[in-house]
Amino acid sequence: MITKIDRKSERARRHARVRTKISGTAECPRLAVTKSNKNIIAQIIDDAKGTTLVYVSTLDKDIKTKKANVEAAKEVGTAIAKKAIDKNIKDVVFDRGGFIYHGVVKALAEAAREAGLNF
Repeated sequence: MITKIDRKSERARRHARVRTKISGTAECPRLAVTKSNKNIIAQIIDDAKGTTLVYVSTLDKDIKTKKANVEAAKEVGTAIAKKAIDKNIKDVVFDRGGFIYHGVVKALAEAAREAGLNF
């Protein structure tokens, strides 16, 4: 019998595989990206302490585009880079969250790089 592939569990498996290799420290925290059909979320996380250092989402008031498209991803990428640089965070490790590095995730990463983050 042919069964339907559960996309959420497949993404979770990919993310778990990536997280075994990637971890954020105080010197080089992790830039984690999460996306849904409605929103895009980016966090800079120190995994050693288990704290979120910087958080930006399309739900924030300073982000004008309230959708989960490429334009919103560019806004979120530049906003998180600016907030990180204000907190003296320049080097990060990029965690795509099990998502394919394409479209929204790629636009967010490139916008963060252009705004000054190194990864």
